Amino acid sequence: MEVDLKLDSRTPPAILYHGTGASAVSLIQESGLRMMARHHVHLSCDIETAKRVGARHGRPVVFAVDTMAMLAAGFEFFLSANGVWLVETVPPQFLTRL
Repeated sequence: MEVDLKLDSRTPPAILYHGTGASAVSLIQESGLRMMARHHVHLSCDIETAKRVGARHGRPVVFAVDTMAMLAAGFEFFLSANGVWLVETVPPQFLTRL
């Protein structure tokens, strides 16, 4: 079911972070971050928050997202009311494992 979250496009900080469990690293490095069952990929402003999110899925791994390169490539970012940055996808070339 498609839902309009009524979010306005925003310019994100230069780097955002995504936390995941260690078991997902290979797939993420191969195919990037995808929405899966959510409406968007969720990104954090700081590494500590990303680590906490990743810890929900086992041993946490954090990826840095080059948002400036993504903006230059035409991707749109949104900021939710709770401070989580949202994007539809993050291709692997914009990710760096920390």
